[in-house]
Amino acid sequence: MKRLCVFCGSNRGANRVYAEAVRELGREMVRREIGLVFGGGGVGLMGEVADAVLEAGGEVIGVLPFALGLREVRHPDVEDIRIVDSMHERKSLMSELSDGFIAAPGGYGTLEELVEQLTWSQLGLHRKPCGLLNVEGYFDSLLDFFDASTQRNFIRPEHRATLLVSGTGSDLIEQFEVYEPPGLDKWIDRKF
Repeated sequence: MKRLCVFCGSNRGANRVYAEAVRELGREMVRREIGLVFGGGGVGLMGEVADAVLEAGGEVIGVLPFALGLREVRHPDVEDIRIVDSMHERKSLMSELSDGFIAAPGGYGTLEELVEQLTWSQLGLHRKPCGLLNVEGYFDSLLDFFDASTQRNFIRPEHRATLLVSGTGSDLIEQFEVYEPPGLDKWIDRKF
């Protein structure tokens, strides 16, 4: 695994434990010689994870849409910032540069980015691991929703199992290192 993409909030959240968790994730990535791909911002948890990787001497690639760069959210210390025209191009390039995807606490954008990668995995567009850094149960309600969707036959159990979850970055990366994507021939139930 050469690089992981980390999706997370442009805010720090209400509890300092979120920042501590993403900083530890960043340090763990550097210990394992894994580079960071992230949204390019110097604010919130995005800035925290990038700072941790930079401080530990790791590789950081930011991908930032031009319009967000105009709002001065660009991380000032990241030298490799790729400027793109749209959010769609951002997500596509982040996916291309990454060997896996981790969502840490965040809001709508974080959730949207993670779910898109899960969907691409389900469709067979990539075979990369996707995971949640579930700091202090932050994603428990989301996991309950995914479980309910699986029980109601909207998500196949094999696809539900592709979302890896841990409260620590080191454990999550260990799960990524042994990840085996499902080998499904079809993903749609055509029985109506």
